[in-house]
Amino acid sequence: MSDENNKLVVLGAGWLGSALCVEAKKLAWQVQGTHRSSEHEHDFQRQFALEGTVLKHDVSLEDAWWVCAIPPRSRSSESNYLATLQAGLELAKQLNCKGFILCSSTGVYPTDNGHYDESTTINCQSARQQLLFDAEQLVLNAGGKVLRLAGLVGPGRDPGKFVAGKELSSSSQQVVNMVQQQDVIAAIFSVIGNWSSASSIYNVVNPSHPTKADYYQQKCAEQGNQPPTFTSHDKGERLIDGSAIESLNFRYQAPI
Repeated sequence: MSDENNKLVVLGAGWLGSALCVEAKKLAWQVQGTHRSSEHEHDFQRQFALEGTVLKHDVSLEDAWWVCAIPPRSRSSESNYLATLQAGLELAKQLNCKGFILCSSTGVYPTDNGHYDESTTINCQSARQQLLFDAEQLVLNAGGKVLRLAGLVGPGRDPGKFVAGKELSSSSQQVVNMVQQQDVIAAIFSVIGNWSSASSIYNVVNPSHPTKADYYQQKCAEQGNQPPTFTSHDKGERLIDGSAIESLNFRYQAPI
């Protein structure tokens, strides 16, 4: 998909969004990635900040693909995620956006044990679920597509560091749903490259689902860290199926 005529706007050029911008630039795409500041360290950075009802931005790419990689931050009382997303959708339309992809989360699925895929009916039982679901509906109603991402790992996000020595309020026997950063980026390009035939929603989840005990023990051992402990050892299988996107000739490449 290397073509200097290809253009990409990434709302939220943070950990995932910046890596997506860098990859698109390698493919000779024109790229703009947003952050809240008006001061830019990288040539692709642009401001996009909703302050009250006023949108401050210097996004200018027309006829571009748009990807929203802004974290929902549902636990923050100051989060204006939905309003920011709506402002992004409106600006994208003004700039003749080719297609809009929302990086959502598998957190939209129930927390109960079970096997979940894109056909699962979402019955929101928490504020976080409701926020994710509402964001998805905004994008779907605007003709966009949704990628529900599993727990993200990759450069600077090693599970062997962030759980080391902690007590986790979950079962040691619950399976993990994770995905590597580069696989998410590849999935985004797969959806863009197959836009007209692609479904509206895809899960992006590595097909490997070890238990939390096995997974975190291995990751902590690799770092020389103490493994976490768990508040429960009940058998658990909340498994998110990420295989549907493979119909787009996408393959999971990076181990979790």
